Amino acid sequence: MGGHDAIDELLAEAGVDGLRLRGALALLSDGRWWTLPDLVRETATSRRTIESLLRVLPLEHSGDRVRIPSDQAIRYNVGIDTDISSLGNPVAGMVAAHAETLGRLETLIAKAPRGRHALDHVSATAETVLRRALLLGRRFWLPGARLLCVGDHDLTSLAVRMVHPEVEVAVADVDDRVLEYIDAQDLGVRTRWADLRLGLPPSLRGWADLAITDPPYTPEGIGLFAARAAEGLRDRERGRILVAYGASERTPMLALKVQKALFDLNLLHEAIFPHFNRYHGAEAIGSAADLYVLRPTTKTWPAVASRLDRLATAIYTHGPQSVEAAPAAPPDEAAVTGFGPDLLAGDWPRGLLPQVPRTRLATLLAKPYAADPGRVAIAVPAGLEAALPRLLLATRARHVRVLTAGPVADLPALAALLAPVYRLTAAPRDAGHVLDAVRLAPPEGGPDRVVRKILDSAHGKVANTWREALTETAGLTKRQARAAVEKAAPWALDATPLELPLHRLAQITARAAAI
Repeated sequence: MGGHDAIDELLAEAGVDGLRLRGALALLSDGRWWTLPDLVRETATSRRTIESLLRVLPLEHSGDRVRIPSDQAIRYNVGIDTDISSLGNPVAGMVAAHAETLGRLETLIAKAPRGRHALDHVSATAETVLRRALLLGRRFWLPGARLLCVGDHDLTSLAVRMVHPEVEVAVADVDDRVLEYIDAQDLGVRTRWADLRLGLPPSLRGWADLAITDPPYTPEGIGLFAARAAEGLRDRERGRILVAYGASERTPMLALKVQKALFDLNLLHEAIFPHFNRYHGAEAIGSAADLYVLRPTTKTWPAVASRLDRLATAIYTHGPQSVEAAPAAPPDEAAVTGFGPDLLAGDWPRGLLPQVPRTRLATLLAKPYAADPGRVAIAVPAGLEAALPRLLLATRARHVRVLTAGPVADLPALAALLAPVYRLTAAPRDAGHVLDAVRLAPPEGGPDRVVRKILDSAHGKVANTWREALTETAGLTKRQARAAVEKAAPWALDATPLELPLHRLAQITARAAAI
């Protein structure tokens, strides 16, 4: 069957959801040429559904663009408005007044670091991040407020600072490239490194009034990011969490699982704005996502604690930490048994060295280990490599052996970053790779001594350790030391070395030498 009958049957099968297809028909018959990605994004309809429509339509082609021939267009040009992203949207008419900001955001997004497939990165459009900022100002009283962006590949933080400079904004993200790019814009955004599977940065816990996140679109990812967002709220009664989430119209059960992950956190669904977020890509979900406005309840906090107690690292849809990825190969036991560790950190086989104490990677990052082990073996699975420099700083051991799933990326840069503390050597083995870090003797004095004390106190606030080191090595009073640190590194005042982005960690040496 083909022609009009096939089209009529497709529309009949769509039922009340046929507005999507009729909208696509209207676009294809208005005389313009359309690519498949543009049709997907304009109609917020999954690629598979649009493809099913194109297969039965009479089309003319121009390269990768299509349209309905003009002699047949009158049958399909029904003149309907299919964009439902403005339904109940309080900022529908506000974007035009911010054309300059929109243009700046388009440039920033175009120049931003490319998204990482394994982190489920898909860039939101500039208009989307602008609308997020406008919605915050339309819905909430922002003077004196704090906003936490739980992950920010989309650069929502920059949009908010442009539109609402009165708002304090912080970003927690696992991608050091994104954090460095945000800092380079000099818009006053506070940047912190965090792999949310391992914890929220201490300086951001209980810090925010509002939190916003566009997490991996799996139940595991949504649940984790929303839980961390809740951890970041200081206003437990009136704080809000905004979550972007989209699913194909073909997969309502997946959307239900995700919504259940939010319900399990006892979060009130205060509002859902359909198709509020649009993306460059993500065609499987129509290049669109809804925006949820969630409010914590008194039962949220025990639910968050329960959710984080059963934490899983597989939260993505792609890469080694995807929810469908095969179990990772166990670490090379031979590289550990001959090493003779006093502590095992990470996920090790149950029967390996049963007499040796164990700790989780998250625990190692959260607080100093109670004992003072001389040798520590750390297993870093594929997908958690960004934590490696922080894990090395977190242990005070004299010799650390790290087992990774593959070669350490940019080992020279890592060695240079950690040169004040460790001498690094790496070697491949039959199963994975081994990185040995041997702690160096501390310098006798001067700026090198200051840097070493800061990095040796990885769980302490950088500013506090820096001030103490200056009073010991430079003969400054506490007041002079405080002023010197505030001038040299205002971005480090309440952060620990473990939560600083790598480019900030690297700056400590130069800033210490300048005092």
